[in-house]
Amino acid sequence: MTTGHEREFQRRLDAEFPRLESLFTRIYGDSPVVAEHLASLVRELTESWQARPADLRRLDEKRDAEPDWFLSNRMLGGVCYVDLYAGDLSGIRDRIPYFVELGLTYLHLMPLFLAPSENSDGGYAVSSYRQVNPSLGTMRQLTELAAELRSHGISLVIDFIFNHTSNEHEWAQKALARDPHYEDFYWIFPDREMPDAYEQTVREIFPDDHPGSFVQIHDGRWVWATFHSFQWDLNYSNPAVFRAMAGELLFLANAGVDVVRMDAVAFIWKKLGTTSENLPEAHLLLQAFNAVCRIAAPSLLFKSEAIVHPDEVAQYISLEECQLSYNPLQMALIWNSLATREVGLLSQALERRHAIAPGTAWVNYVRSHDDIGWTFADEDARELGIDGFDHRRFLNAFYVNRFDGSFARGVAFQENPKTGDARVSGTTASLAGLEAGDPEAIYRIVLAHSIVLSTGGIPLLYLGDEVGQLNDYGQLDVPGQADDSRWVGRPRYPASRYASRLDATTDAGGIFMRLRHLIAVRQATPEFAGGDLTIFHSNNPHVLGYQRTGRFYGVPSTVVVLANFSDIAQTVTQETLAGLPPTADDLVTASTVDLWTDLVLEPHQFLWLRL
Repeated sequence: MTTGHEREFQRRLDAEFPRLESLFTRIYGDSPVVAEHLASLVRELTESWQARPADLRRLDEKRDAEPDWFLSNRMLGGVCYVDLYAGDLSGIRDRIPYFVELGLTYLHLMPLFLAPSENSDGGYAVSSYRQVNPSLGTMRQLTELAAELRSHGISLVIDFIFNHTSNEHEWAQKALARDPHYEDFYWIFPDREMPDAYEQTVREIFPDDHPGSFVQIHDGRWVWATFHSFQWDLNYSNPAVFRAMAGELLFLANAGVDVVRMDAVAFIWKKLGTTSENLPEAHLLLQAFNAVCRIAAPSLLFKSEAIVHPDEVAQYISLEECQLSYNPLQMALIWNSLATREVGLLSQALERRHAIAPGTAWVNYVRSHDDIGWTFADEDARELGIDGFDHRRFLNAFYVNRFDGSFARGVAFQENPKTGDARVSGTTASLAGLEAGDPEAIYRIVLAHSIVLSTGGIPLLYLGDEVGQLNDYGQLDVPGQADDSRWVGRPRYPASRYASRLDATTDAGGIFMRLRHLIAVRQATPEFAGGDLTIFHSNNPHVLGYQRTGRFYGVPSTVVVLANFSDIAQTVTQETLAGLPPTADDLVTASTVDLWTDLVLEPHQFLWLRL
């Protein structure tokens, strides 16, 4: 006699298996060996579903009935390193009351699995996907934390580093010992013939760490390592690797993880004679992993991390691939607008590149754990009379305080003196002028966050930025971190700033109380749900404008956002506003604004106007 759960699994298998089979054979071909791998994969999916806890099955059913749950205007994300923010997983659990106070519904814990002890690229070199770093806790504690967060309406987000493992992973160690099964898990060659051939067309990612894409191991062989020398790329042309990583993914889903950040998605498929980035097979692999989860862990969402050309970022976003995606272009262009005091590139991006597939969402952020790369398209910049190369050099100089009059105190990352190429590291407050004592710093910080809170999708805060944490240069004194300036922007928990967050006379309070107010306003503004956005041309190069539509108490409604990125007051003329009603309610100040006259915005002021 079959149970309801068994019938549910069979229903999902019947619905999704044809897609999985089609994808699997497109990737790996149609042969008896591939068919055997596929049959084994189905057995493994069945076992994973049978092991899935009852509360997670109920969550599957709930989210199946509400597939757009993550498009709510009540969504708010936070991201942090467990050790830096709270010491360990128990410390994160103790901070849940604060997360509730802030309004979080989504918590991204940076890589927390077993990794090399000294330099692990911030945890992105994984030695085991099933073992938490002992200094942070245990897998049981992570599972309990996930359940506790869920009981407070907070979804747990974890990185799934699936392009590579650390060289200390069990698979890598067996490959090193010449186990033929695991040698095929990586791209290992006996000499330089094939590495030289691949490196004709692939780019160096971390030239400071090693030249090219391959590193030599102590027995003389060469292994593909796109990033650091201790991060060995997995060989997805081997179907056994797909099955193994599907097992790790489902293990995390059954531990209560709600969203996985699919790390370095652009690099997962290699092909001789190409850049081995953004290849069609990379998309097929993501779709196949997606089909796996729709069968055995259907409420799990994928979030893509693709810091590539804006056109390529959007290609990873779909219901069949990644339902969520970081929005690196918007992030970079917010900082561009703060530096230039002009909104042309940001307005252009919102008009052309903001729209994505229905049922999907951007994750919008002011800054992340990573560096800021100036990812705008050169062809977009040229339309506005901007030379992309020169402009990136200006932005790098501005944000590391090498430009006269700069308010920023960022740090250069991966700077190449020969080419002038670089990226920028730093906390929001240091980049926005708080470290330099600039009087407009708090207003810049709030303005930047107002954009991510109102453009749609899931706004994401780097925790600590909401109280104005500054760069921590002492992080470069930690063993293994001296050569990576990104650690400057990853401070330890700023306890004194959190302690004064409700004191409006302090910098921390000035930022926190303003942001907490904006979060509350967003939560009460249904027009901010979803991701649809229409540009509103302010006819002022310093003032960004866009519209969000929805229903307010059942009545069609529009909120017009106007934001002044200039250091001086700016006017939006009566003629520009002529098509709007005579008055509007500013949701931020709860005041009525006259729209049938010139509208003056103070420096870094923004308005959320409900028409």
